[in-house]
Amino acid sequence: MTRRARRPARPALLTTALAATALLASACGGAQDEAAAVDASDWDAVLAEAQGQSVDWYMYGGDQRLNTFVDGEVADRLADLGVTLNQVKITDTAEAVNKVLGEQQAGRTSGGSVDAIWVNGENFATGVQADLWACGWTADLPNAEHVDLDDPAVATDFGVPVEGCEAAWQQASSALVYDSAVLDEADVESVESLLAWTAREPGRFTHPAPPDFTGSMAVRTFLYDTLGAETVTAAAEGGGLDDDVYEEARDETFDRLLDASDGFWRGGETYPVSQEEVEKLYADGEISAFLTYGPGAVGSLVEDGVFPESTRETVLSVGNISNVSFVGVPANAEDRAGAMVLADVLQDPEVQLGLYEATGIFPVIDLDTVEPALAERFAAVDAGPSVLSPEELTADALPELDSATLARIEDDWRARVLRGEG
Repeated sequence: MTRRARRPARPALLTTALAATALLASACGGAQDEAAAVDASDWDAVLAEAQGQSVDWYMYGGDQRLNTFVDGEVADRLADLGVTLNQVKITDTAEAVNKVLGEQQAGRTSGGSVDAIWVNGENFATGVQADLWACGWTADLPNAEHVDLDDPAVATDFGVPVEGCEAAWQQASSALVYDSAVLDEADVESVESLLAWTAREPGRFTHPAPPDFTGSMAVRTFLYDTLGAETVTAAAEGGGLDDDVYEEARDETFDRLLDASDGFWRGGETYPVSQEEVEKLYADGEISAFLTYGPGAVGSLVEDGVFPESTRETVLSVGNISNVSFVGVPANAEDRAGAMVLADVLQDPEVQLGLYEATGIFPVIDLDTVEPALAERFAAVDAGPSVLSPEELTADALPELDSATLARIEDDWRARVLRGEG
């Protein structure tokens, strides 16, 4: 409600305005109570309430194949259920979380402008700390039967218990992408061999600067190599790294990166700001290797002639990093029921298959729970010779560390490596 300035000479109108404001506040409180009463266990009631709603889904918009899939198959399935999808493309998930946080601080407890967010990691943790999320609904989604909710990668998000506050919809695993016409298999066997290659062939490798999501993963890959898989796994399961262990590994890793930086693109004096920029450098032949969180999409880029046919993928000897991303629904969302329907549609096995086929994004569902004929269709997806299979990618996958440690790594990298202050 927008209130005009009132003149002191007209107190009766001011009294009326205050009464109206109180009435509006009461109505808003009722709306919040009603929103809070959305019960995902009564799915017929959720579908009925979602009829006619328009869901504003805030999500990273830099992947055109994903955008097309969301605006096509996902939007069409929601339309069949009477829900309109409005994909709000953003470059940084923090934009959406901060928008909800701002509304919360302004007292907007209902009628929020953000209905759903593609989220994980630090941004989810921020929402948990600020009590931004609607919780306790994700296990009641009809398609949640296809998701292993006890899987640590689904039950926790970068060390933060999910507790029904976000619904899984994507699985990501990192990989090294390289041009096999330029690098031999021996060059991409380990972090050590990769850095040795960059020293011999300077300027042909880079990664985005953190806090870019993929750039942060690249730095963690180097840190994981120093720590070792056993220490990483124990830290992920036990709530974090001991400070002394972290600081020793950090110093060793960053010294190593500083020593190797002359062999990076532009001598390590600068780093790309995004993964899109890195992939363009590879497509243009300016670099010959990069790390990715989206290995499944590489095959389409090769097929389309964007990447060379000699493109291949591998997992370095340290292992790779795997995580799950989710859909979170703010507690003040105006169209919460519609957002729940969106989350359920995204977990539908047919939609998960379509996502895999269209974008190369790996399914988050447990394929043992789907019909045999559908499981065969998943198995039949051929991404081409450039792409590793999901089984190869997950064989040695390591967990993500907690979001607080992730933030610390990013801050320390910027201070010690990017600016060379260490």
